[in-house]
Amino acid sequence: WRSPPTTTQQSQHQTLLQTMSPTNNPSTSRSALVTLRLPPSSTANDPLLALVASLSPPYQTTIITNSKKEPLSLTSGPDTLTHRNAILRCLCGMGLHNALDTLGGGGGGSSTPLLLLGGHSAPSQNGASPTSTMAMAGISSWMSVASSIRSGVEDASSLLGQLDGYLSTRSYLVPSASATLADYDLYLAIVTKVSAGSGETSLESMVKGYGNTTRWLEQVGVSLEELVGIAKGNGSKLDVPTMPKGLEVKGRPLPVFFYGDEDESLVNAAAVSVASSGGGNATGGQKKDGAKAGGGKGSPAAAAASTGEAGGLTEAQKKAAADKRAAKAATKSAKKAKQPTPADTAAAEKDIDISALDIRVGKIIRAWEHESAEKLYCEEIDVGEDSPRKIASGLRPFYKLDEMQDRMVLVLCNLKARNLVGFPSHGMVLCASNADHTAVEFAVPPPTAKIGDRVMFDGITGEPEAENKVAKKKMFEVLAPDLKTDEGGVVVWKGKRSCVGESGESCRAVGGMAGAQVS
Repeated sequence: WRSPPTTTQQSQHQTLLQTMSPTNNPSTSRSALVTLRLPPSSTANDPLLALVASLSPPYQTTIITNSKKEPLSLTSGPDTLTHRNAILRCLCGMGLHNALDTLGGGGGGSSTPLLLLGGHSAPSQNGASPTSTMAMAGISSWMSVASSIRSGVEDASSLLGQLDGYLSTRSYLVPSASATLADYDLYLAIVTKVSAGSGETSLESMVKGYGNTTRWLEQVGVSLEELVGIAKGNGSKLDVPTMPKGLEVKGRPLPVFFYGDEDESLVNAAAVSVASSGGGNATGGQKKDGAKAGGGKGSPAAAAASTGEAGGLTEAQKKAAADKRAAKAATKSAKKAKQPTPADTAAAEKDIDISALDIRVGKIIRAWEHESAEKLYCEEIDVGEDSPRKIASGLRPFYKLDEMQDRMVLVLCNLKARNLVGFPSHGMVLCASNADHTAVEFAVPPPTAKIGDRVMFDGITGEPEAENKVAKKKMFEVLAPDLKTDEGGVVVWKGKRSCVGESGESCRAVGGMAGAQVS
């Protein structure tokens, strides 16, 4: 296994491109004619090379196959290539002026797009497109992996699992709308290496559990057969090779969707029907006779057929589903009618006061910028517990990082922990802000306060509520509108002054912001 591509491979690829470039070779620019010498061993043992040669434009490519003495080579103008992988990339790219890597189609006038280098050959010239340059280097690297498998250096079976992870976010080995030379080369190397196996060593057994690898093998295999069809109509004198057989493409039925309120029996019946049709042809067609499709009267297919034609629902089942949806809608309407009125909510608010909130004195012992949210700071705050609280605050537009360190603050502690852009935040740093939130100041404790001291309010006593109850009853949302600063910048709730510790001194906005909302 090798990770594509390296800087050295990109450099080697760029050297090859410059060698074959029309700018460096005027003779190539005028004609783009190549001579390919194919020893009999190459046509017999290398189906990909023979296929690409068959796809090459016959009016640009001279193929010599009757020479047993001369080794494999490709001559283009004054340049001669002898390495098999380089020859393949040259034929698919600049050697034939990208005839096999363009939406214009193949050499025989075919209208079928041939993008054997993913359309990256031309854009990669002279580094014009870094993405294409990387893709071309990736193709070179993957072809080296394929060579290692053919030679036995790499183990095909272990590669299948690694491929599954690599292909979890990719359709093909390099960025491309269709399979490239790298896909075909690696596919043929794998299939050829394991085609003789049976049982646990067969390709089908080896890819079990590797959904991404299976999908890739099936798709590349189908694409390869399409290339064979194009090559047969290309007019080449070279015999089009027969490709080794890979995975058999299995038919997969289309998914069946539900609203979520259907009766369980209806869902089960549809599931049985889909399962019974899964063994059909590649187009996902269903057999009309349910018993024949599943193999007998008692088969799942026969059971599915009894629910309706080709797994459909009977009229009785459709009516039952409609009745259930109607009942669910009626239940929902009844619940809505029972929702509390504004008067009920006001009555409930009378039983809640600011003592329900656990506001404590804390100290920011560490602060740093959130790695992906440009407005957030991440903080560790000591509030007198066994370990510091981790809290995220949207204060980057208002405070510099060095102004956050060692700051004494007020922390609302009985809020449920939640993720803020991937950061686990447990609590809230209270600040005063103006109406349009363009000015924000810390709400701070008095100098005499100690870490962990609870903030109380004149004449109000009581223990804070549990986090779950605060969240369920939306207590902060109910109480917050009355949590403000007075004309002197002192934090108050419904006009009642905040106080901390034995001294009873008040909390305030650090800059004295008056008439501000505290949240």
